[in-house]
Amino acid sequence: MSDRNATITRKTRETEIRVVVDLDGTGKAAVDTGLGFLDHMLDSLARHARLDLELSCTGDLHIDDHHSVEDCAITLGRALLEALGEKRGVRRFGHAYAPLDESLARTVIDLSGRPWPQVELGLRRESIGGVACENLEHFFRSLAIELRASLHVDVLRGENDHHRVEAAFKSLALALRDAIAVEDDQVRSTKGVLE
Repeated sequence: MSDRNATITRKTRETEIRVVVDLDGTGKAAVDTGLGFLDHMLDSLARHARLDLELSCTGDLHIDDHHSVEDCAITLGRALLEALGEKRGVRRFGHAYAPLDESLARTVIDLSGRPWPQVELGLRRESIGGVACENLEHFFRSLAIELRASLHVDVLRGENDHHRVEAAFKSLALALRDAIAVEDDQVRSTKGVLE
Protein backbone atom coordinates (compact mmCIF):
# COMPACT_ATOMS: atom_id res chain seq x y z
CA MET A 1 0.00 0.00 0.00
CA SER A 2 1.30 3.46 -0.87
CA ASP A 3 1.67 6.19 1.70
CA ARG A 4 -1.71 7.67 2.50
CA ASN A 5 -0.73 11.03 3.84
CA ALA A 6 -0.86 14.64 2.75
CA THR A 7 0.23 18.10 3.76
CA ILE A 8 -1.92 21.02 2.66
CA THR A 9 -1.49 24.70 3.38
CA ARG A 10 -4.01 27.44 2.75
CA LYS A 11 -3.29 31.15 3.12
CA THR A 12 -5.81 33.89 2.56
CA ARG A 13 -6.25 37.39 3.96
CA GLU A 14 -8.48 35.81 6.60
CA THR A 15 -6.65 32.65 7.66
CA GLU A 16 -3.39 30.75 7.43
CA ILE A 17 -3.77 27.01 7.86
CA ARG A 18 -1.52 23.96 7.67
CA VAL A 19 -2.88 20.42 7.80
CA VAL A 20 -0.86 17.21 7.90
CA VAL A 21 -2.85 13.97 7.80
CA ASP A 22 -1.86 10.30 7.84
CA LEU A 23 -4.79 7.98 7.18
CA ASP A 24 -2.87 5.01 8.57
CA GLY A 25 -1.98 6.64 11.85
CA THR A 26 -2.92 5.79 15.40
CA GLY A 27 -5.19 8.71 16.32
CA LYS A 28 -2.55 11.23 17.39
CA ALA A 29 -3.61 14.85 17.09
CA ALA A 30 -1.91 18.20 17.48
CA VAL A 31 -4.57 20.83 16.82
CA ASP A 32 -4.47 24.58 17.41
CA THR A 33 -7.19 26.62 15.72
CA GLY A 34 -7.50 29.37 18.32
CA LEU A 35 -10.93 27.95 19.15
CA GLY A 36 -10.81 25.53 22.05
CA PHE A 37 -14.08 23.81 21.25
CA LEU A 38 -13.08 23.21 17.62
CA ASP A 39 -9.71 21.88 18.80
CA HIS A 40 -11.57 19.45 21.07
CA MET A 41 -13.80 18.24 18.21
CA LEU A 42 -10.90 17.80 15.78
CA ASP A 43 -8.89 15.92 18.41
CA SER A 44 -11.87 13.62 18.89
CA LEU A 45 -12.22 13.18 15.12
CA ALA A 46 -8.58 12.12 14.74
CA ARG A 47 -8.65 9.86 17.79
CA HIS A 48 -11.77 7.94 16.80
CA ALA A 49 -11.00 7.81 13.07
CA ARG A 50 -7.53 6.54 14.03
CA LEU A 51 -5.81 8.96 11.71
CA ASP A 52 -2.93 11.22 12.66
CA LEU A 53 -3.70 14.90 12.35
CA GLU A 54 -1.71 18.08 12.71
CA LEU A 55 -3.74 21.21 12.13
CA SER A 56 -2.74 24.78 12.89
CA CYS A 57 -4.80 27.84 12.07
CA THR A 58 -4.18 31.52 12.57
CA GLY A 59 -7.39 33.32 11.73
CA ASP A 60 -9.15 36.65 12.04
CA LEU A 61 -10.90 35.74 15.28
CA HIS A 62 -11.15 39.45 16.11
CA ILE A 63 -13.88 39.49 13.45
CA ASP A 64 -15.55 36.20 14.38
CA ASP A 65 -15.03 32.45 14.12
CA HIS A 66 -16.57 31.88 10.68
CA HIS A 67 -13.46 32.11 8.49
CA SER A 68 -11.37 29.90 10.78
CA VAL A 69 -14.02 27.19 11.09
CA GLU A 70 -14.79 27.15 7.38
CA ASP A 71 -11.18 27.25 6.23
CA CYS A 72 -10.15 24.48 8.65
CA ALA A 73 -12.88 22.29 7.12
CA ILE A 74 -11.83 23.20 3.58
CA THR A 75 -8.17 22.46 4.23
CA LEU A 76 -8.86 19.24 6.14
CA GLY A 77 -11.17 18.03 3.38
CA ARG A 78 -8.52 18.71 0.75
CA ALA A 79 -5.88 16.91 2.81
CA LEU A 80 -8.07 13.85 3.29
CA LEU A 81 -8.88 13.78 -0.43
CA GLU A 82 -5.22 14.01 -1.41
CA ALA A 83 -4.23 11.32 1.09
CA LEU A 84 -6.86 8.98 -0.39
CA GLY A 85 -5.26 9.26 -3.83
CA GLU A 86 -7.21 7.25 -6.41
CA LYS A 87 -9.04 5.49 -3.52
CA ARG A 88 -7.90 2.09 -4.73
CA GLY A 89 -8.89 -0.59 -2.24
CA VAL A 90 -10.81 1.66 0.13
CA ARG A 91 -14.12 0.42 1.43
CA ARG A 92 -15.69 3.71 0.17
CA PHE A 93 -18.84 3.55 2.31
CA GLY A 94 -19.02 4.02 6.02
CA HIS A 95 -21.73 4.48 8.59
CA ALA A 96 -21.78 4.78 12.35
CA TYR A 97 -23.85 5.73 15.33
CA ALA A 98 -22.23 7.41 18.31
CA PRO A 99 -23.84 8.31 21.61
CA LEU A 100 -22.69 10.85 24.15
CA ASP A 101 -24.80 10.52 27.26
CA GLU A 102 -28.35 11.49 26.20
CA SER A 103 -27.32 12.41 22.64
CA LEU A 104 -27.20 10.06 19.66
CA ALA A 105 -25.77 10.89 16.23
CA ARG A 106 -25.65 8.98 12.95
CA THR A 107 -23.26 9.54 10.06
CA VAL A 108 -23.30 7.87 6.65
CA ILE A 109 -20.53 8.65 4.16
CA ASP A 110 -19.73 7.71 0.58
CA LEU A 111 -16.32 8.66 -0.83
CA SER A 112 -17.94 8.79 -4.25
CA GLY A 113 -16.26 11.87 -5.67
CA ARG A 114 -19.67 13.57 -5.74
CA PRO A 115 -20.07 16.04 -2.88
CA TRP A 116 -23.41 16.17 -1.13
CA PRO A 117 -23.66 17.43 2.44
CA GLN A 118 -26.86 16.79 4.38
CA VAL A 119 -26.38 17.96 7.96
CA GLU A 120 -29.00 18.21 10.69
CA LEU A 121 -27.56 18.83 14.14
CA GLY A 122 -30.65 20.50 15.62
CA LEU A 123 -28.67 22.92 17.78
CA ARG A 124 -30.50 25.48 19.90
CA ARG A 125 -27.71 27.56 21.39
CA GLU A 126 -26.10 30.42 19.50
CA SER A 127 -22.57 29.25 20.24
CA ILE A 128 -20.51 26.65 22.03
CA GLY A 129 -17.09 27.60 23.36
CA GLY A 130 -16.82 30.64 21.13
CA VAL A 131 -17.90 28.77 17.99
CA ALA A 132 -21.21 29.79 16.43
CA CYS A 133 -23.52 26.78 16.14
CA GLU A 134 -24.32 27.69 12.53
CA ASN A 135 -20.60 27.41 11.78
CA LEU A 136 -20.44 23.91 13.26
CA GLU A 137 -23.00 22.72 10.72
CA HIS A 138 -21.09 24.69 8.08
CA PHE A 139 -17.93 22.78 9.06
CA PHE A 140 -19.49 19.44 8.10
CA ARG A 141 -20.83 20.86 4.82
CA SER A 142 -17.50 22.41 3.82
CA LEU A 143 -15.65 19.21 4.71
CA ALA A 144 -17.98 17.12 2.55
CA ILE A 145 -17.60 19.44 -0.43
CA GLU A 146 -13.79 19.47 -0.32
CA LEU A 147 -13.56 15.74 0.43
CA ARG A 148 -15.96 15.24 -2.49
CA ALA A 149 -18.07 12.91 -0.39
CA SER A 150 -21.74 12.32 0.11
CA LEU A 151 -22.08 13.01 3.83
CA HIS A 152 -25.22 12.64 5.92
CA VAL A 153 -24.92 13.68 9.56
CA ASP A 154 -28.01 13.59 11.77
CA VAL A 155 -28.29 14.06 15.50
CA LEU A 156 -31.24 11.86 16.38
CA ARG A 157 -31.72 12.99 19.97
CA GLY A 158 -30.13 14.97 22.75
CA GLU A 159 -30.73 17.85 25.13
CA ASN A 160 -27.23 19.27 25.52
CA ASP A 161 -25.85 21.00 22.42
CA HIS A 162 -22.24 20.25 23.40
CA HIS A 163 -23.16 16.57 23.58
CA ARG A 164 -25.04 16.75 20.28
CA VAL A 165 -22.03 18.20 18.44
CA GLU A 166 -19.54 15.86 20.04
CA ALA A 167 -21.68 12.83 19.18
CA ALA A 168 -21.84 14.09 15.57
CA PHE A 169 -18.04 14.43 15.34
CA LYS A 170 -17.56 10.99 16.87
CA SER A 171 -20.03 9.36 14.50
CA LEU A 172 -18.25 11.09 11.60
CA ALA A 173 -14.92 9.75 12.85
CA LEU A 174 -16.20 6.18 13.07
CA ALA A 175 -17.89 6.32 9.66
CA LEU A 176 -14.78 7.85 8.10
CA ARG A 177 -12.56 5.17 9.67
CA ASP A 178 -14.81 2.56 8.07
CA ALA A 179 -14.87 4.25 4.65
CA ILE A 180 -11.09 4.78 4.37
CA ALA A 181 -10.22 1.23 5.45
CA VAL A 182 -8.26 -0.64 2.79
CA GLU A 183 -9.65 -4.05 1.86
CA ASP A 184 -7.86 -4.93 -1.39
CA ASP A 185 -6.66 -3.16 -4.55
CA GLN A 186 -10.02 -2.72 -6.28
CA VAL A 187 -11.81 0.55 -7.00
CA ARG A 188 -15.36 0.22 -5.70
CA SER A 189 -17.24 1.78 -8.58
CA THR A 190 -18.93 0.48 -11.69
CA LYS A 191 -17.20 3.37 -13.48
CA GLY A 192 -13.80 2.04 -12.43
CA VAL A 193 -12.85 5.35 -10.82
CA LEU A 194 -13.88 7.36 -7.78
CA GLU A 195 -13.40 10.96 -8.79
